[in-house]
Formats: sequence, structure tokens, C-alpha cells
Amino acid sequence: MSELNPNEASAEASDKGQIHTDVLQNIPVTLSIEVGRAQIKIRDLMRLTQGSVVELDRIAGEPLDLLVNNTVVAQGEVVLVNDRYGIRLTRVVPASERLDNL
Repeated sequence: MSELNPNEASAEASDKGQIHTDVLQNIPVTLSIEVGRAQIKIRDLMRLTQGSVVELDRIAGEPLDLLVNNTVVAQGEVVLVNDRYGIRLTRVVPASERLDNL
């Protein structure tokens, strides 16, 4: 029977039930930007064609939402970065407020 070194035992015990930060930091998440939303009836949805305009619930110039896995974490404005769209954050939602919305 092998004996456990006391240092190894305490390290093993402290690791149980905990997630290592390097593992946590490598979990992929989905970022998305929400310009706005609209609710329409199926009849109107079926009438949409190329060139149709759908009115959204946001006013032009209002900050866009940055979502991580469908949770709003920040707001910002659209910018161009090397011919690609980006978002400049103007407000980061506090963690306590994000938890309230879960």
C-alpha cells in the first residue's frame, strides 16, 4: 500500500470541485451584436421579399447590444476595422446586473 505525501493530499483535496482557470479560459463562447428586434405575424413574414424593410425596435444611433451566449454583457457603436465591422464598447454591464438577468 502506498502512502500519500501530505502535500499531495492537500493539493488533491483543494483541486476537487474546482475548475482550473486555464481550462475555463479555453471554453469557446459565441459573441453576437444585436441591432434590434421585431415581432411580426407569420402572414407578414411570408410576404417578405428581397428589398422588403423590417422596422426594428431601436432608434437610429442607439447603442447596440454585445451578447455572449445570448446574455447582454456590453453596449457599443459600430466601427470599421480594416474593412471589417467591429464594435467600440461604450458601456459594460456590471457582473451583478448580468447575474440578475439569468
